[in-house]
Amino acid sequence: MAAEGDVELELEAEPNGSTSGGDGAGGRPAEKPRKHDSGAADLERVTDYAEEKEIQSSNLETAMSVIGDRRSREQKAKQEREKELAKVTIKKEDLELIMNEMEISRAAAERSLREHMGNVVEALITLTN
Repeated sequence: MAAEGDVELELEAEPNGSTSGGDGAGGRPAEKPRKHDSGAADLERVTDYAEEKEIQSSNLETAMSVIGDRRSREQKAKQEREKELAKVTIKKEDLELIMNEMEISRAAAERSLREHMGNVVEALITLTN
């Protein structure tokens, strides 16, 4: 009799009267290797390959400070460039010419003129390319 929770297995009778999956009687091994078992072993090797690495807080802090320094340098260079561009004087006629011909906003036309030191021809060539 089986206790509660036990599973009963029925053994199929083979043509010669013996049962399959027995105790090795009849010259057969107790269990045959299954084809999918080798795949499970391969899967174990693959999943065990990658190891988790601990990130040290000092390395993280160093990386964050490098990123912060780079951002501050880029921001400072951008501010200096804007100051230099603000010093360039441009003519109102040149600004209106670029705005009308290229059909762009006043800010874009002014930026292009300032980047080319007020030279209308260079500004137009850059805007057309």
